[in-house]
Amino acid sequence: MSAPALKYNRRDFLKSVGLGAASLSIPGCVVGGERAARRPNIIFILTDDQRYDAMSCAGHPWLKTPNMDRLAEEGVLFNNAFVTTSLCSPSRASFLTGCYAHTHEVFMNNGRDPNPSIPTFPQLLRKAGYQTAFIGKWHMARTNSPQPGFDHWVSFSGQGRYDKNKLNVDGEIVQSEVYITDELTNYAVRFLRRKHDRPFMLYLSHKAVHAPFKPAERHENLYSDIEIKSQHNPNDNLAAKPEWGRKMDKNWKSQIRNYMRSLVAVDESLGRVLETLEAENILDDTAIVFAGDNGYFHGEHGGMWDKRAAYEPSIRIPLLMRYPPLARPGARCDAMVLNIDLAPTLLELAGVGVPGTMQGQSWLGVIKGRPGRESFLYEYFQEVDRKYKRPTVLAVRTKQWKYVTYPLAGKLTDELYDMKNDPQELNNLIGNAGCADVVEQMKKELERLKRKTNFRFP
Repeated sequence: MSAPALKYNRRDFLKSVGLGAASLSIPGCVVGGERAARRPNIIFILTDDQRYDAMSCAGHPWLKTPNMDRLAEEGVLFNNAFVTTSLCSPSRASFLTGCYAHTHEVFMNNGRDPNPSIPTFPQLLRKAGYQTAFIGKWHMARTNSPQPGFDHWVSFSGQGRYDKNKLNVDGEIVQSEVYITDELTNYAVRFLRRKHDRPFMLYLSHKAVHAPFKPAERHENLYSDIEIKSQHNPNDNLAAKPEWGRKMDKNWKSQIRNYMRSLVAVDESLGRVLETLEAENILDDTAIVFAGDNGYFHGEHGGMWDKRAAYEPSIRIPLLMRYPPLARPGARCDAMVLNIDLAPTLLELAGVGVPGTMQGQSWLGVIKGRPGRESFLYEYFQEVDRKYKRPTVLAVRTKQWKYVTYPLAGKLTDELYDMKNDPQELNNLIGNAGCADVVEQMKKELERLKRKTNFRFP
């Protein structure tokens, strides 16, 4: 299938990325009221491998997530939230530090923590007087030991298990027999019920929904009557894409069912958190952010599974925020926001200065209607683990365009997608004579972003 005969020039490109534009329209993202005088409590809830569309409020046809929907109805749903590296450890380090992987130096899942010279938002909030707690999956250094910046600590080593985890609870090893999503929620609820004489920050980091997917026993038969459909589009021009990553499990239908079943327990966990905040009469005094650490393929592009690639199902994430003093209920934000934006956002919420090390930018501006970013850099670095023979990837994403290149794999073709007219990334426009000028400008934008962020390879 050949690419469409489209022609774009430099003026089209500049207009599409908004360079030189005076403003950015962000419908529905407006301030809900004056900022509360009291510093808010903060809760950050992170899931593992949750696709951006794995919520009923994001349009999923059969998955039901009433509590995620409630956050969207009472706060902001970010329609264009992305990670700068679609891999667990680097992404988690980016959430913590506000930095790209090439800056915080967690390049891959290799058991290391961010460069200790780079401050994390929990460290800065704790220094500013917040009571801080981490409960859940750390998944950077292979340890369950307490990390800097937290007054209260509950975690397990590495990926952990869906049951029978050895938890480190403030330095004491505790054997858990409870389904992990429920157990982490139990600890979170206990923390929230404490009498706090100062604002708190709770970081609740779920194991779910990482493979192998294991739903709670009460959800084992959920969605059994649902017909699972392939996400591959038959109009996808696979000949113009690299073949790497196409490895669908032969039991992919049951895998997807169990993936969604496992998410239901996460949604129930969120419901328990909201109920506890209501019971403690602190719901509206608490800024709640819910996000995924990266996306996940369910068979797109000829049977892709896992993540790592620069296509949308891999790099887009769910992102919700509830805080009535700043955002009106039901707001929808179309601005591009990133995982590296979380740390500066939470610091701004708390009235804490954002250090110069952070490369993200607070998204509080865009929910007030201010112009957002026009482009961002995506990076993935080839892993040592032979199980994942995925090449190093660099990409730049603008509002209309995505350019992907494989700088250390000379035989792989570059890719260019018109995200406005081809949101499923079916037709690679590299080689289309009418897009030559756009390709050149996207290459220049990639180099500009690399210089701006002091990019380097591991």
